[in-house]
Amino acid sequence: MKAEIITIGDEILIGQTLDSNSAWLGENLGLIGVRISRIVTISDDEEEIISALNEAFSRVDLVLMTGGLGPTQDDITKKTLARYFNSEFYFNEEVAAGIKAYFNSIGREPLEVNLKQAELPEKCYTVLNNRGTASGMWFEDAGKVLMSMPGVPYEMKGLMRDEVFGKIQATFKTPAVYNRTILTIGVGESSIAAQLEQWETKLRDEGLGLAYLPSAGMVRLRVSGVGEDMVSIKKIVDQKITEALAVIGDISYGFDADSLAEIVGGLLKENNQTLSLAESCTGGYISHLLTSVAGSSEFYDGSVVTYSYDAKKNWVGVSPESLAKFGAVSKSVVEEMAVGVKEKFNTDYGISASGIAGPGGATDDKPVGTVWVGIATPSGVTSHLFTFGKHRLRNIIMTSNAALNILRKELLN
Repeated sequence: MKAEIITIGDEILIGQTLDSNSAWLGENLGLIGVRISRIVTISDDEEEIISALNEAFSRVDLVLMTGGLGPTQDDITKKTLARYFNSEFYFNEEVAAGIKAYFNSIGREPLEVNLKQAELPEKCYTVLNNRGTASGMWFEDAGKVLMSMPGVPYEMKGLMRDEVFGKIQATFKTPAVYNRTILTIGVGESSIAAQLEQWETKLRDEGLGLAYLPSAGMVRLRVSGVGEDMVSIKKIVDQKITEALAVIGDISYGFDADSLAEIVGGLLKENNQTLSLAESCTGGYISHLLTSVAGSSEFYDGSVVTYSYDAKKNWVGVSPESLAKFGAVSKSVVEEMAVGVKEKFNTDYGISASGIAGPGGATDDKPVGTVWVGIATPSGVTSHLFTFGKHRLRNIIMTSNAALNILRKELLN
């Protein structure tokens, strides 16, 4: 089944706000057998809204719309939709009570403009918004369905999860869909494709789908199956996943929504071991990834961001001789940093990172993207050299992921 998404908002069109709603809707609707065939962004304008709806309904039976439902005068979507579906307004007491309760929960009284959010078209089915004041509106006419929702991502996602996904499945006959994603790190998309060529050919011959989804130093491999019976589809997809893992080996670190930091944290907790960090070019980003994991205090002790030469000498004991002879971006320095931070925090492992994130700071023998990562373990210290690209933030992310992956492999071994 196909659907289209219409996002409303001048703030999206001029680049002030990114349209994350459409990406989330596309991914999650796909899980219930609804494929998004088109995404359109339009301004808060009655003519644009009506034109976009007419075009969308000429192609599909289901349209998802986000934005334009605020209490201010520039939000005209609700009035436009009432005209489009030839509907009068009524005052929804249940919605009004919810708005009052929402404002009471934050210690405020609703204004008259807030309570006007309870005025809704008679011809819509109201989807209550328990996270804000703008209700969702489900319009159904001659087999066509429009679901209009607020543009605030937190509120939109709540409406979809609470009620809309189920209502779509009850209204339209959607197939059973099963997706599973292998998460890989350290090997590029083309190299993985070459490894999996025979497996992929057989997979596609059997009617399954495969998508390569690359990001900074990582590639997600999403295997998809569609059919009438979820049990049989799941069995087939899971078998193909097992076959792929046998080919690609330890470049796979998890599945679906797993994070590398969570997996590393889980291994550390399982072994009752701890970690500390000495970060230079990553500026604390590795620490950020680890502390984003709930319960990270059980395995993560702390870090120091030793950005300057003096910080490296004073905080983690890097020798002046190593810095003078080899420079901060070197095997010797990152190994001394890793050992120094491990000893400073008295942890089982110490990880260090030093590199040239760019765009400046390069030399003939150390171009932008040159990074050393060190790891001090209970049995010794080693280091790893990487050459990434020329984009500063991407280099920081790739370095952080590489450091966590080095630790993951060490813990597994």
